[in-house]
Amino acid sequence: MFVRPKRIANRLPRLLAAGLFALLCASVLPLSAQPGDAEPGANQSADNPSIWLLTIEGVIGPATADYAQRGLEDASEEGASFVIMRMDTPGGLDISMRSIIRAMLASPIPVVTYVAPSGARAASAGTYILYASHIAAMAPATNLGAATPVQMGAPGMPEMPDEDDPNSDEEARQPPQPQTAMERKVVNDAEAYIRSLAEMRDRNADWAARAVREGVSLSARQALSEGVIELIASDLDDLLQQLDGQTVSVHGGEVTLETQDAQVTRVEPDWRSRLLSVITNPNVAYLLMLVGIYGLIFEFSNPGMGGPGIVGAICLLLALYAFQVLPVSYLGLGLIIVGLGLMVAEAFAPSFGVLGFGGAVAFVIGSIVLMDTELPAYQIALPIILALAVASAALLIFVLSMVLKSHKQAVVSGVDGLIGQTGNVEQISGGRPLVRVQGELWHVDSSAPLSVGDQVVVRDVHGLELSVDKTAVDNPKEE
Repeated sequence: MFVRPKRIANRLPRLLAAGLFALLCASVLPLSAQPGDAEPGANQSADNPSIWLLTIEGVIGPATADYAQRGLEDASEEGASFVIMRMDTPGGLDISMRSIIRAMLASPIPVVTYVAPSGARAASAGTYILYASHIAAMAPATNLGAATPVQMGAPGMPEMPDEDDPNSDEEARQPPQPQTAMERKVVNDAEAYIRSLAEMRDRNADWAARAVREGVSLSARQALSEGVIELIASDLDDLLQQLDGQTVSVHGGEVTLETQDAQVTRVEPDWRSRLLSVITNPNVAYLLMLVGIYGLIFEFSNPGMGGPGIVGAICLLLALYAFQVLPVSYLGLGLIIVGLGLMVAEAFAPSFGVLGFGGAVAFVIGSIVLMDTELPAYQIALPIILALAVASAALLIFVLSMVLKSHKQAVVSGVDGLIGQTGNVEQISGGRPLVRVQGELWHVDSSAPLSVGDQVVVRDVHGLELSVDKTAVDNPKEE
């Protein structure tokens, strides 16, 4: 069966969309089942209590919050006795941390936080989550604390101590203090929040306030002696033995934990959490946004291509979803859009580089301030910003200008390409002259009489007939 090239071109956008969908399914579906993972709710009996184990590792962000919230909800729906949340985190976003804590406080079943394995930490946001749990436990050689908001704890430029000032060394050792009204509001809010959690769980509220204001930390042994945690367990089995018989208060009621013959269900992040973790990476979301904008720009500049428009729309929607859950500065996003618009304007209306340079500057500044947080893990890498600024200028100014120039060139193929072409009268058939133009014989219509050998120029095309004008060249056969 022969398929026409035009039909293939018409089907190309749908083929590309189907290919992208198949690629997305192939990359996502394997994430939903991992070898060795326990299925939640499987192999549970009425006689043996079920304990769900969630694992929080790395920086706490939107994907972590989604995983923890859904894990707590599913554990409650499946009838789990309680949830153990094993943590090893340097901290994370405030909005994600508060989402996890809200889910913990609303959970109808107890939540036990366990900082493990040895060498792990529950710093910054992890300290708040630990304070919110019903029972807090740590493995040996772990630590918690340093709960100062990042805006206050961000390091500044080093300064040389003043040798003449005897208090310079002591001042250098002092923790960072809020300087502006906004910093004081942030610190006071964080202190009040963690203090309220400490009072709810009957833990050391004074140390919690110091962790916020002074950024202090504690080892596992110190945390136990200070009344910050309840247990120190070397491993999960040790933790379960110590938890057996513990009584906690959940929504006004007393619950006694039973761990004898309990089944531990390890709940790993599913495909949704893993995909969310990828696209909410600031660098990935940033790249998706640019690819989406580029695709739409090239689609609008050359309508009918299909591929760039489909890819651009998909990438842009993914980027917008990621920005919805990330701390995005709308000023930065606006500067990026303005920068791209100026670079596109440079391609349409060359201004000797003024628009292009201004667009590149706006693009770089907007990219730097795009993430409205001081957390290093959620900052866009500067080399990526600079590389994409150069690439964007090249693509949007040079490539797009070449596309526009190609649109302005005269058509050199098809029927319209015949206009302006010259030819010679080869024969007279039935009283009508036949002219060879571009290797083909055409019937012509001329206001002047024509004979064999006359040279003509094509003035217009009417179906299969050319309107021509006789040139001023004399017919050599008439001399």
